Amino acid sequence: MANDRLRTAMLAVNLTVEKLAAAVDVDPKTAERWISRERVPHRATRHKVVEVLECREVDLWPSLFEDTQARSGETELFRLYPSRSAITAMTWTNLLGGLREAMDLQVFSGIFLVEQYDLVALIRAKSATGVRFRLLVGDQSAPAVIRRAVEEGTPGGLEGRVQLMRRYLAEVAGLDGVEVRTHGETLYNSLYRFDDDLLVNGHTLGALAGQSPVWQLRRTPAGPIWEHYRRAFERAWAAGVPEIR
Repeated sequence: MANDRLRTAMLAVNLTVEKLAAAVDVDPKTAERWISRERVPHRATRHKVVEVLECREVDLWPSLFEDTQARSGETELFRLYPSRSAITAMTWTNLLGGLREAMDLQVFSGIFLVEQYDLVALIRAKSATGVRFRLLVGDQSAPAVIRRAVEEGTPGGLEGRVQLMRRYLAEVAGLDGVEVRTHGETLYNSLYRFDDDLLVNGHTLGALAGQSPVWQLRRTPAGPIWEHYRRAFERAWAAGVPEIR
């Protein structure tokens, strides 16, 4: 039987068998057998394939689920990045551009999303199509923000970035489906939710957020980890202060 899942994933990113084979360093005939004969590549090659196709192994080869279903955390964990800076621009662009339902954001600043990926323009465009945005950013006067700035070695710098982010988001606060709130909670993790994808950027004492690891989770029907962070976001969101414009 043919592996239509793999074929569909390739079509979604406009890749031929030959291009996929070149991207993962295998012979095109080998890649063709993955589709025509539903062969499963070796583990190292599978990792290359899912990175190129931006999907999970079990999405392409469901038989692998039998080996991982007892480890729900493994099925939810799509990718681990050594730092936020290690996430490619293509990944951020795909996550933002692929939004269909909702984006939730819990950060102190997150200014890089505006300055590198034109978040404000994207919010305008996506909210007009029905995408919901809940954007929770820091209050630059909150003790937790000031303390975090000192801990990461940028006293005054973080507060300025937070204030700038709030000014940017003021342009879209109040659009249909767009809510902006501020918070002064201790930020144990920054959370970036894009529909069923969730980036969790852990914070480390003495290190900038961009230097700290990020784990990318994909929502699964019974996955406990996604739900754990969803509840954390909802608690912080409920305590947030709406930006009034």
